[in-house]
Amino acid sequence: MRTPTVAGRQAALRLITIQSLVVALLALAYSMLGLRSALAVLAGGGAVVLGGALLAQLALGGGVSAAGVVLGRLLGGMALKWCVIALALYFALGPWALPAGPVLFGVVAASLAQVLFGKLNQFQGDV
Repeated sequence: MRTPTVAGRQAALRLITIQSLVVALLALAYSMLGLRSALAVLAGGGAVVLGGALLAQLALGGGVSAAGVVLGRLLGGMALKWCVIALALYFALGPWALPAGPVLFGVVAASLAQVLFGKLNQFQGDV
């Protein structure tokens, strides 16, 4: 029998894996337009993947706790995730001067993978 904490960790690991694959395939496709475009996709999509991994680690890493503590970890993880994404966008579009389209497409693709993963897991009874 799986506990909710173990199930949450497994779902987070599956999500991070799927998002990483989506970003890698998209970067491979963009590599035909040039190395900078592929790096732009990796910067945008990688920020979403890294932010999600940090969120999962912070929210699910503390074990069983009181509801207020769990909510605090979840909110802190969400704030950390969006800070990582904002910093990555700042550096990718500012100092690194990567193409904006692929950067934003990487962010959107990784985020869309998360939404679709959530919808697919909604129809599975054991996740």
